[in-house]
Amino acid sequence: VQLQASGGGLVQLGGSLRLSCAASGSIFRINSRGWYRQAPGKQRELVALISSGGSTNYADSVKGRFTISTDNVKNTVYLQMNSLKPEDTAVYYCYTRAYRAPREYDYWGQGTLVTVSS
Repeated sequence: VQLQASGGGLVQLGGSLRLSCAASGSIFRINSRGWYRQAPGKQRELVALISSGGSTNYADSVKGRFTISTDNVKNTVYLQMNSLKPEDTAVYYCYTRAYRAPREYDYWGQGTLVTVSS
């Protein structure tokens, strides 16, 4: 599975961006998809996850501002980011957990930089 992320860029405080991550290749049964981020000098952290059943999980810091969604026809996961803050500045990585017997595999995209200026 290859993941191609896009949509990052520079935005002002309070602005919005939408990240996209398209999956290609041998797509097995996808169990979950999501987004992580890593700010300079910090560890990678979970931003949002969505299961194959549609259940979502968000980091407390983004609840109410970010929305994760998928388009299963396009094999794409999106992250709509509103009311952006400077502390949202990070490289955002898309993530997919897929099942291929006998176990699950984790896949990562290349990262897309989001910079929020004040």
